[in-house]
Amino acid sequence: MRRRTAFKMETCMKLIAPRRVGTAVALACFALAGSAQADDTFKISGFGTLGYTKTNRDDAAFHMPEQPYGETKSGGIRPDSKLAVQLQATFSPMFSATVQAMDKYDGKGSETPKIEWAFLKAQFTPSMNARVGRIGVPAFAVSDFRDVNYANVWLRPPLDVYGQVPFSHFDGADVTYSDSVGPGVLMLSGFAGKSSTHFQETPARLDNAMGFNATYDMEGLVFRLGHVRGKLSADNKNVNTLLAGLRAAGLTGVANELAPDHKPASFTGLGVSYDRGDWVLSGELTKRRNEMYVPDTTGWYLSAAYRWDKFTPYVVVSSLKVDDVNVNNTVPAAGPALPLYLGVKAVLNSQNYAQDTTSLGLRWDAYRNIAVKFQYDRVRPKNGPGMFYFPVTLPTNRVDGTVNVFAMSVDFVF
Repeated sequence: MRRRTAFKMETCMKLIAPRRVGTAVALACFALAGSAQADDTFKISGFGTLGYTKTNRDDAAFHMPEQPYGETKSGGIRPDSKLAVQLQATFSPMFSATVQAMDKYDGKGSETPKIEWAFLKAQFTPSMNARVGRIGVPAFAVSDFRDVNYANVWLRPPLDVYGQVPFSHFDGADVTYSDSVGPGVLMLSGFAGKSSTHFQETPARLDNAMGFNATYDMEGLVFRLGHVRGKLSADNKNVNTLLAGLRAAGLTGVANELAPDHKPASFTGLGVSYDRGDWVLSGELTKRRNEMYVPDTTGWYLSAAYRWDKFTPYVVVSSLKVDDVNVNNTVPAAGPALPLYLGVKAVLNSQNYAQDTTSLGLRWDAYRNIAVKFQYDRVRPKNGPGMFYFPVTLPTNRVDGTVNVFAMSVDFVF
């Protein structure tokens, strides 16, 4: 392992320059900027995004999947805008600590700053480390820097894949080991803990969570396999009222299938990326499995970008499919039970996020630590709301046709 020397944020910015290296270096820059300076115990860094988003319709509001409300034709800054500050402390060559606070519009509908990361790290050997505390959930290929939009080519990660898991961090521990294997570097990590969040104002928990990640990096060609599982719970007032009605009517079978109480859940992701020279290519295939009213889904995306001086145009195609709604609605569709039948149907339809998306975008590296991005998404929901919020009541409770989403952002690191 090379000996660490003083590492300045200015050096970091030069390394991230679009013609030098890929986005994977960006995360390392934040870590090194905080811990590699032998003469500085503490280091403050941060990142942020000022974004603006609008759609072409008044009946379909775009939002990040966990957010309760979104933006329509009038537009607004809530979906993508954020600001984060990170404090890193290096106590010795072995021990360090990281705390990250972030302010963004969240699943509670709040913009109150929250602690995203807060962990202690022990670097036992050059190849092995462990962390304990609040750590990012490693569900995706860019999980560790999914919020650092500057580190990504896209304006935002493809939601047909990244919108399937609302948990961004967990409280627990992980262990990571890496070593050279053949022409590349193999990195293995295992983790365990618990997580909590709000999804569209509904409290949700993932208990007894555990999983693994495996990546193999051949100097710009990276393969990844990851898996996480746990017990999922949600406390939705409307669902709770419906469950009480079903049980009072003796429909316990449907109620038990619907109930979001400590049910097994899992998420598996397979990814590959290529980042050499001017081309940046990537793709992920993901599977989500549940045993409650949240459906089983399959998501995937393919992305291609080309660096041309300070400009990087890109295209992304993605899809999210519902594999199983997990609830067999056997409630009688007539008579006194009709309201319960319609209630179960409405809950299941509200979770139908299936959609196809085509995205075109452009990244402009305007300054060494500032990137300006433009993105157009053509989204076609499949017999449901997709990932859109309805500002007005729609008779069919679904989005018909396509929705055009226009967005621009200014991403920065400091």
